[in-house]
Amino acid sequence: MSTDSQVRDTIVRLLSNIGSAKEIQQYLKRFSQRDASRFAVVKVGGAILRDDLEALVSSLGFLQQVGLTPIVIHGAGPQLDAELAAEKLRKRTVDGLRVTGKPVLKVVRRVCLQENLRLVEALQVQGIRAVSLNSGVLEAKVLDMKKYGYVGQVARVHTEALFSAIQSGSIPVISSLGETDDGQIVNINADWAANALVKKLQPYKIIFLTSTGGLLDGNQRIIDSINLSTDYAGLLKQPWLHSGMRVKIEQIAELLEALPSDSSVSITKPSELAKELFTHRGSGTLVRKGKRICRTDSWKGLDRPKLRKLLESSFGKKLQANYFKENPPSAIYYSEDYRAALVLLPVQGAAYLDKFAVADDAQGEGLGTAAWSVMRQQHPKLFWRSRRNNPVNAFYQQVSDGCIKSGHWTVFWYGLQGVAEIQQALDYCLAKKASFLEVDAV
Repeated sequence: MSTDSQVRDTIVRLLSNIGSAKEIQQYLKRFSQRDASRFAVVKVGGAILRDDLEALVSSLGFLQQVGLTPIVIHGAGPQLDAELAAEKLRKRTVDGLRVTGKPVLKVVRRVCLQENLRLVEALQVQGIRAVSLNSGVLEAKVLDMKKYGYVGQVARVHTEALFSAIQSGSIPVISSLGETDDGQIVNINADWAANALVKKLQPYKIIFLTSTGGLLDGNQRIIDSINLSTDYAGLLKQPWLHSGMRVKIEQIAELLEALPSDSSVSITKPSELAKELFTHRGSGTLVRKGKRICRTDSWKGLDRPKLRKLLESSFGKKLQANYFKENPPSAIYYSEDYRAALVLLPVQGAAYLDKFAVADDAQGEGLGTAAWSVMRQQHPKLFWRSRRNNPVNAFYQQVSDGCIKSGHWTVFWYGLQGVAEIQQALDYCLAKKASFLEVDAV
């Protein structure tokens, strides 16, 4: 076995501490099948470079060791503020952009170069191959000299140096400095620079590393996943989504519209990057364009062969031949690509969740959660059963009001009121016949 393969295997074993071996291998396979230059663009804020450099270096080094080379672009906002204050240069912003006259530009250039080299050197000290790219990547034009000074807008992204670095196994580290076609250095907003880079490279993953570790809801809890096709309109109506966070969500939505449907944005801390990338539960906020969640109340409106394939592949068993005939549904929720589905059966006063399936290659995308969310809004009372060893039970514990274990089944519910309703649900679940050729499980 080669040294690289041994290192990769060691890292995979270490990763098993944060997720199952199956999850780790699944994500490694998914990422490694991509064009190397399309794996990920990582946007690093200046505060991370200042306060969390060690964790950042460790996470980037880990990705390189498992054969994945990200492209890193960074800002240096807090460092610039400090240096300008030290030189008694007043910070001035217009429309959220740092006004950059010649004295300020001199500081911007120096600080950006310092921070870029500090990250590259920190990587190299740990034996991680990295290359500093402070010029030759972002071609810019001056936005409005009178209004903003030497502030640029990206006109073109040159990829030659990036691809050369990746092919040699080195992490390209880019600062948010640009050059005009006549060689003038300009200051570029780091988010603008990252967005231009992303639109040019069309990466599979876009990663924003922040100190908060994700987008926060009204209770200051991290939102684990956002499916824009089902969540975006409702999210914008939330009173707690305002100011910078609202702008960030709108920018991400606009960005994903310009990318392939399988691209996604992850917002997390440097120390949690591996968990976010390589486990289904993640550790941060995953944002995807997502698929539309459809509803029908009859088998007639469905592509039954596709649904059967999803159910059988998800459970690893064959459905009874007469399943669709013997189980008239009250509702079926399914993604438009048939990679997630919930089948509900009618029960007096409530509904029974007969099947909840998510395709293997959709695990960790938030597609199942999106379908569940749509379903929950329309069904105030629901119950279901699950095998005791079902790995989905952790999710079921989170979304249920309670559960009862009986034999090899666990019966979950939400919205049920009183002992009588819960007993009715329990009796139904324990009496329900198998719908797979072998022992049934939800």
